[in-house]
Amino acid sequence: MTLRSHFQASLRSTARTARASRGFTLIELLVVLAILALLAGLVGPRVLGQLGGAKTKTAAVQIADLDKSLELFKLDVGRYPTTEEGLGALVQKPGNAAGWAGPYLKGSLPPDPWGRPYRYTNSGTAIEILSLGADGAPGGEGENADIRNTP
Repeated sequence: MTLRSHFQASLRSTARTARASRGFTLIELLVVLAILALLAGLVGPRVLGQLGGAKTKTAAVQIADLDKSLELFKLDVGRYPTTEEGLGALVQKPGNAAGWAGPYLKGSLPPDPWGRPYRYTNSGTAIEILSLGADGAPGGEGENADIRNTP
């Protein structure tokens, strides 16, 4: 191979590399952005839906834990806390609770996943622990539905 042919081959190789390393065209970038937008539109709502469902499940688990703590309170004291004493009786001894061996919860009383306190009522025949869901209003469906310990 002569020096001239070697030089020409080198120039052709350099020209090929320069063409290959120019980057992406505007059309290629727009196609990729369109595909990404389509994927975000399809996957995004499903992911956000799972996040809302997770808060509802968290509330149900917390209510079940509170219900179990109330059972321990009843075993020690002989009764459930009154509506006036509320769930606070699980972390701080009420004035007239002989046999109280709490606190029955680690730390403090947790709020529901939306930051509001759980509602507690003792009718004398049944107890109810309630979260009003994402909207904070009675009733609702989906993430806005009430979550309670009673069916």
